[in-house]
Order: sequence, then C-alpha cells, then structure tokens
Amino acid sequence: MRLTSASDVDNFVSSVRAIVDRWGLDGIDVDFEQQSVALDGDDVDFRHPTTKVVINLISALKRLKSHYGRQFVLTMAPETLGVQLGHSVYGPGRDNSRDARSGAFLPIIYALRDDLTVLAVQDYNSDPILGSDNRTHQMGDADFPIAMTDMLLTGFTVAGDTNAFFPGLRADQVVVGLPANTHAARRGWIPPGAQDQVLDCLMRGQRCGSYAINRPHPSLRGLMTWSINWDSFNHFEFQRTFDAYFRR
Repeated sequence: MRLTSASDVDNFVSSVRAIVDRWGLDGIDVDFEQQSVALDGDDVDFRHPTTKVVINLISALKRLKSHYGRQFVLTMAPETLGVQLGHSVYGPGRDNSRDARSGAFLPIIYALRDDLTVLAVQDYNSDPILGSDNRTHQMGDADFPIAMTDMLLTGFTVAGDTNAFFPGLRADQVVVGLPANTHAARRGWIPPGAQDQVLDCLMRGQRCGSYAINRPHPSLRGLMTWSINWDSFNHFEFQRTFDAYFRR
C-alpha cells in the first residue's frame, strides 16, 4: 500500500478508525515493507522529507494519534533496510542507482518520535549492515542485534554525513526484534544463550563481546518476536527463555 494522494490519506485514516472503533483496539502497528515506503531521488534530508508517500504516511499517523490521544499505541516494525542501512546509504541517489528503500523509515520515525510507543526493527532477514562503530555486522550471533539496537539508542550519522545525525530514541521506546525459531524467518535466529547475551549487554553492559556499547540501558523496553504462532510451533522456547530472564 502506498499513500500517494490526499484521498489515500483520508481513506487510510477512516478505515483504520473504523477498525479501531469496532474492535476497541489500543493502537496500530506500522509494518510497511517492499515498495510501500521508498524515497525519491531528490529526497536527501530525513529531517525534511519531500517524498509524497512518506509525507502522507506521517500525516496519516499524526492524525490518528491526534484523534485518539496520547494513550493510542503507535508501534513500528521496519526492516534494517529502512532504518540502520541509512547510516551508510540513504535513498536511491539522484541517479536512482541504489535501493530507494534505504533508510526510508528514518524520516517517519524522526517525525513521530514523540508519538512513537515502540520501535521494533527486525533484526533478521537482513543483509550485512555498517554499524556506528564503522564495522560491518551480519546475522548469526549476538553481535548483530546488539549493534543494531545500540544504533537506535545512541543515534547515528545518515549517509556518512556528520551534519545529518539521526538522534537515538528513549530506551523505553526500543525493543529487540528476533525470530522465534529457525523456521520463523529466513535468516537471523540466534539460540537462547545468545539472546540472553544481547540483553545482558544492552541492559547491563555485560558480555558485549567485541562490540562496545555507548552505555547500558536498563530501561530497554523488551523484545519482539516473529511470531507468537512460530513460538507455539517451537514449544514456546522464546517465551520461556525471556520469562526466565526477566524473572531473575
């Protein structure tokens, strides 16, 4: 879905309101993938987007938040492609030679940072990503979600421009997104021991391995998994692991 016009925005807002009101829902999760959120070639500043579908999505979400008030839950679960990749590549470039989705969620997150309840970037199904430590991180162990989450907490430069800094979010707005098992996502699963290491590092500053976080964040919001159904398929290993962790 792409919100390309004012009527698209109106239809989106009215349809979401109808669903929320009918079922008494608490909020909305924004999980646009594929080409739903992509940047135009001349859109180069995440603080002042010019891409119509991005501006329209921001407008629609602000209208929903304004209508329902501060208690309305707004969550996002974008891919690393749309968020952390923006550290090295932002948009398609003026020659349209790059993936237009690169960093495309950054202006949306930035514009809604005061309204955002939770950001749960998918730390799976990702290509290697350049971290704020100027090292390339890839899936397979605790290092990847540690590096990706630390970027959200401390902020990072966009497209290598020191004058374009994406500020970190509050720790209570950030969760770590991990797949529930090897079947749940194409790539990115890490075993329970490594999952515990991720939390130990980010929340306590312990067992960080080779990655040096800026500082511990004991108020980190928690974890997101794809998905409850996949966790059920795997005898609720994810749930049991983190229930035990947070009950320590």
